[in-house]
Amino acid sequence: MIERYDAVVVGAGQAGPALCARLDHEGLKTALVERKLMGGTCVNVGCIPTKTLVASARAVHTARRGGEYGFAAGDVRVDMRAVKARKDGVVKQSSDSVTDWVKGMKNVTLIRGHARFTAPRTLDVDGRALQAARIFLNVGGRALVPELPGIGEVPYLTNSSIMEVDRVPEDLVIVGGSYIGLEFAQAYRRFGSKVTVVEKFDKLLAREDDDVAAEIRAILEREGVVIRTGAECMALSMKGGRIVVGLECKTGEPVAEGSHLLLAVGRAPNTHDLGLEKAGIATDARGYVTVDDQCRTSADGVWCMGDANGKGAFTHTSWNDYEIVAANLFDNDPRRISDRIPCYALFIDPPLGRIGMNEAEARKSGRKILAGKMPMTRVGRAQEAGETQGFMKVLADAGTKELLGAAILGLNGDEIVHSLLDVMYAKQPYTTVQRAVHIHPTVTELIPTLLGDLKPYGA
Repeated sequence: MIERYDAVVVGAGQAGPALCARLDHEGLKTALVERKLMGGTCVNVGCIPTKTLVASARAVHTARRGGEYGFAAGDVRVDMRAVKARKDGVVKQSSDSVTDWVKGMKNVTLIRGHARFTAPRTLDVDGRALQAARIFLNVGGRALVPELPGIGEVPYLTNSSIMEVDRVPEDLVIVGGSYIGLEFAQAYRRFGSKVTVVEKFDKLLAREDDDVAAEIRAILEREGVVIRTGAECMALSMKGGRIVVGLECKTGEPVAEGSHLLLAVGRAPNTHDLGLEKAGIATDARGYVTVDDQCRTSADGVWCMGDANGKGAFTHTSWNDYEIVAANLFDNDPRRISDRIPCYALFIDPPLGRIGMNEAEARKSGRKILAGKMPMTRVGRAQEAGETQGFMKVLADAGTKELLGAAILGLNGDEIVHSLLDVMYAKQPYTTVQRAVHIHPTVTELIPTLLGDLKPYGA
């Protein structure tokens, strides 16, 4: 027997429940199918738990720096079980909130199980057949496990399984020097682990400007994180009870050893077991669902939102996908993916806030570029807080005075960068911010000063 709905949403990640709420508001009979975790990656094994761990690690680090601020906290000991319990409590509250939200929707039915297409607009969910005129995929992604020699011979953690660790690893080796890996590297170093980061490229964070990547490396190394770059060939093996990562780096020892191994080399979309071919839904070479500028797939009546469409790997881009879909379907508002400005953060301490173009992208655009850079040592608020690592950098179009991009690596950089992002969305010249009067003493008050000192790029 086929169950018929006006809409089926597959996946209860960031975009799914929000879209269900809108479908419910429109009076559409809707099924939300979720096979595992309400709230998806962000709530359960992504943003919320990792930033909770980062906050605990920051508190530990601050306590150890007490002498710099005129107090002594004594011997700071980390109870990882208590840290994990705090994290679990925050996650449960968030996940329960999502579940209660969905259950309160009168036109939405929550179905637990794994959805697979059996035909166009037809799904099988563990033996239940569902049909709908509109189907929305919000299936997210998972940690990518690289095909390294010896991968099947050693125990390893991913960003998901490390959430279950309730003791501080003695020696943590992290394969992958990008955003996820570096956040864990600093947090676990502060918890007390010896941490080694192994990256196959010659620098960390391949998409960042060289000076940004170099300063981030320096920040982590000042805290004792060992970083090995240029590890083009890696192989895994066991030596007694320890994990050995064989390396071919340009410098340093040919191996890295640890009690624990974390793989943080990227993400893969959860599209491999959905039966997409039976619905005529196209994917690219990496398995991401191909979508147009408004999240429509190649199959009529099917949309894909979030990580699985390859148009963004962030909670905020997933949420924006929901907004785009809802605006086009119900509001006669033709919002598009291409309207959004790239923005993201690296949540180490101090954080990096990044918006718009980097230097390579700005040069490639063919524009005449203005650039400015200011070290955080010039920022009074950073000096007062004892947080002077990093710098602020801005790029602008010399002709139109349009802001092109910015990187704020420093105290509250992940928040401050939005003052520039909003001006970019408003399509106003940087002089709008330059002439603004900001509150003293704040970090943001130095942004107008920075903008007032822009010079031709490379000068």
